[in-house]
Amino acid sequence: MVHLSNPDDAAFLQGYFKTGPGQYGEGDIFRGIRVPAVRKLAGKHRHISLEDADALLHSPYHEDRLLALLILMRKYGAADEAGRAAIYKLYLGRTNYINNWDLVDLSALHIVGAHLEGRSRKPLYILARSKIIWERRIAVLATFHFIRNGDFSDSLKIAALLLTDKEDLIHKAAGWMLREVGKRDQKKEELFLLNHYRQMPRTMLRYAIERFPADARRKYLKGEI
Repeated sequence: MVHLSNPDDAAFLQGYFKTGPGQYGEGDIFRGIRVPAVRKLAGKHRHISLEDADALLHSPYHEDRLLALLILMRKYGAADEAGRAAIYKLYLGRTNYINNWDLVDLSALHIVGAHLEGRSRKPLYILARSKIIWERRIAVLATFHFIRNGDFSDSLKIAALLLTDKEDLIHKAAGWMLREVGKRDQKKEELFLLNHYRQMPRTMLRYAIERFPADARRKYLKGEI
């Protein structure tokens, strides 16, 4: 991947993904390779072994970890039941390397969400209570898989569980999933909001009501519903 690196892009990406001291992506380093190029590489190398994908996921470089996740997603979609179980187990055993919002958002629904379809959702609630921000975001984003299949229950329960979360990135993720629920069933989103909007972090509420008419958004934000 070195030949695809771009120092200017790397500098931009390290700022964009908040890699400075005390920021959520502290210490992450970039090669400066854009996502379309990484996706192309994932298609080219989709047949590498699970062990090699795991080794790639351990890389200090963000794009390498992105490539590993793209490959794991492809492998998961093509695998038999045993293969999918192995990929799911690997994924949850490597959450310390799935350590920025783009890595979570890209992969959680396609591996964790997909694997828990038709299974106990208990692992999501364990993740949602984790001290690690990325595990909590995985819990939220994994439910996008269920939302796409018309199942909103876990998205709503986990959003309620995270109402007191301290991290803005979790507020954004939960609000986003609430908005996605509303796209498919606005009454269910509105019922959730009526029960919780006064306690919701401002960012979560703004994300959740983004598609509402301006007058309705204003009433929610002023607490006048």
